[in-house]
Amino acid sequence: MIQSDNTRFPVYLCLYAACTIGISGCSGDDSADNSTSIADDTPSSETIDNEAIQANLDPDLFLAAGLSDSISTTDCTLTDGTQTECFKIVISGTPANADIGPFCPRNITDDATQGGVWFDGSGELYQVDGSFILSLSDLYGSDWQLYDEATGEVFVTDSQIACEAAARPDVDPEYQNHCVECSIDYYGGGVAQTLLIPVKPVALSNPNSLSADVGVTLNGVVIAGPAPLNAILSANTIAAFDDCGGHVNPVEGYHYHAALGCSDIISSLDGHANIIGYALDGYGIYAMLNSEGEEDFDLDECRGHSDENRGYHYHAASAAENMFIGCFKGAQGSITVDSN
Repeated sequence: MIQSDNTRFPVYLCLYAACTIGISGCSGDDSADNSTSIADDTPSSETIDNEAIQANLDPDLFLAAGLSDSISTTDCTLTDGTQTECFKIVISGTPANADIGPFCPRNITDDATQGGVWFDGSGELYQVDGSFILSLSDLYGSDWQLYDEATGEVFVTDSQIACEAAARPDVDPEYQNHCVECSIDYYGGGVAQTLLIPVKPVALSNPNSLSADVGVTLNGVVIAGPAPLNAILSANTIAAFDDCGGHVNPVEGYHYHAALGCSDIISSLDGHANIIGYALDGYGIYAMLNSEGEEDFDLDECRGHSDENRGYHYHAASAAENMFIGCFKGAQGSITVDSN
C-alpha cells in the first residue's frame, strides 16, 4: 500500500566515496518465491507518445524484506529545482535475498568460495581467491605483497579500526598491502537510508554526471557510482567485492558497485532484459542482457534508450566496466543516511 505524507528531505550531498568494495556472484538464498513475471502492453496507436508510455517506478516490484517501511509518497524538490511528488523508499541496509560477503580470502590456499571478486578497470573480472592474491605482483608490480610468505596468511583488515583506516582516501600506511573489507556488524547490522525518487521522471535537456549514488535495487540495496579504483590501487590495496557486487562503506553501509544478478528478481515475458532497480531520476534500470543473452546496441551515453513498452530506461553495464549507468537522463531526487 502507498501512503502519503509531506515530509521533506534535503537533496543528497555526495558522501565520502573512496572506500572498500565487494563482488563475485550471488551469495545467499534466492528462492522461486522472490521471482515475479511482468509483461507490458504495447500502445495500439502507430504514433508513440514517449511521455504517455513512460513506465514509472512500481512500488510493488520491491522485496519487502529489504525495506524498513512501506513505500509512500511525499513532496520533494529535484536537482533542477522542480517541485514534484516523490516516492519515499526507506531501505533497511541489507539485501532482502542474499547474504553479505565473503570478501577477502584468509590464506593463499583458499578457493573461490572463500572470497569475492575484483575489477580494476582493465575489463577483467577476477575471482578473489588464494591464487589471485599470489598473482598480484605479476598484475600490478613487485611491491605488491598481500600475504605472509612463511604462513600463507593473507593480510586482511579484520577490525573496525583497521577497515576505516584502510577505507579512506589517504590509506593508513599500516594497512597498505592489505585486502580491505568491512563487516556490516560494525555498523549495527545495516545502515538505513531514505531515497526520494520522482513519481514521474523529469527529463533534462542535457544529462547530469553521476553523483556518489545512482539509485536503488529491487532487493533494497543502494546502487553506488563507479568505485574509486585509482585511489584503492595506489595504496596497494584490494577492496574486494562480494558475489553480489557489493561492499560495506563506513558511512553508508552496504551498497553495490556492479550488477551481478542478485537484484535480477523480476522476469520479463517479452524477452527484454529484466528490471533490477531504479535510478534517482525515476527511470528504470534493467539488466545488461536480454533473454537471448544479447546487449542492446542503441544505448546512449547514459546507457539508456526508449521502447514502446517502457519508455526511456537504462541498462546496467558489465561488472568489469565499474559502473551501472553512464549519467542521469532526468532530474534526480535524493538519498540520505538515516540518523537512527
